[in-house]
Amino acid sequence: MHMADALIAPAVAGTMYVLSTGAAGVSVKKVREESDESKIPVMGVMGAFVFATQMLNFTIPGTGSSGHLCGGMMLSAMLGPFAGFLTMIGVLLVQCLLFADGGLMALGCNIWNMAFYGCFVGALLIWRPIMKKGATRAKIIAASIIGCVLTLQMGAFSVTIETLISGISELPFSTFLATMQPIHLAIGFVEGLITSAVLIFVNEARPEMLWGVGEETKKEGKLKFKTTIIVIAVAAAICGGFVSLYASAFPDGLEWSMEQVAGTTELEAEGTVYETAESIQETTSLLPDYAFKDSESAAGTSFSGIVGAFIVAALSAVFCYAFKFFRRNTETKTA
Repeated sequence: MHMADALIAPAVAGTMYVLSTGAAGVSVKKVREESDESKIPVMGVMGAFVFATQMLNFTIPGTGSSGHLCGGMMLSAMLGPFAGFLTMIGVLLVQCLLFADGGLMALGCNIWNMAFYGCFVGALLIWRPIMKKGATRAKIIAASIIGCVLTLQMGAFSVTIETLISGISELPFSTFLATMQPIHLAIGFVEGLITSAVLIFVNEARPEMLWGVGEETKKEGKLKFKTTIIVIAVAAAICGGFVSLYASAFPDGLEWSMEQVAGTTELEAEGTVYETAESIQETTSLLPDYAFKDSESAAGTSFSGIVGAFIVAALSAVFCYAFKFFRRNTETKTA
């Protein structure tokens, strides 16, 4: 559901940048107040995992469309809404700049549509209430499916509102909305199933790694914390480096909806702002569309999956140390 620059007007893009930056600022402040240093490797490895799994488009039967995970619900269920949101920003930033996935001008929209709802609505209004008295498999499945379906519907609705306000006449609001919502309902359901499988594994391995659950549970994990991190890291590498080669070639829900409504996925936009954003992305995108430039080699996809996941993990670590996240315990002990 990565929006391209041609879908939004500069004023809308600027507004969404302001909103997303505001949410990021609040998140930085909240995460700096936390004192759980064990979240640093979790942010890195889960950011890498979400990046890799977003490359795994799955076919929606009978539609000619595909979908992929957004990942906000999964991240916030493990990291909480604030650290999860910042991790999602890292994923979307790397996708935008290194792989030209989603427009640079539209980055604020993509952060809001794909990260804000999943991390804040998903965590605070769905995950936390359902997990209030502890986690079970049934509760994890319910929270994951409800959270992914609801927040993806909200994200899809925001896309249609942003294009409406931008005056994209090729995508009339009512028709575009009627196309976007049903296809993302199906995508959200599949994402919910995948998310629940990952979270159930974590609950069995190290229940304290789930946000708002570990403090209440007396259940002992089956794996060590380090082993769990390694398992997720290996899964990210396999998904990005190998499974991504078998991703669905069908257009994702947004592209499919555009094709159904406008007959094309390539809308044109003219203006200095669009040209500048495109020029910047052409310079930064060393692996456009997750491939080597001017090459259709499968090696480019594998390389992109592994390198991209590594960069997201490294960027998460840089965030943590640059903004001095999770340092209170250390500072207190030193004092």
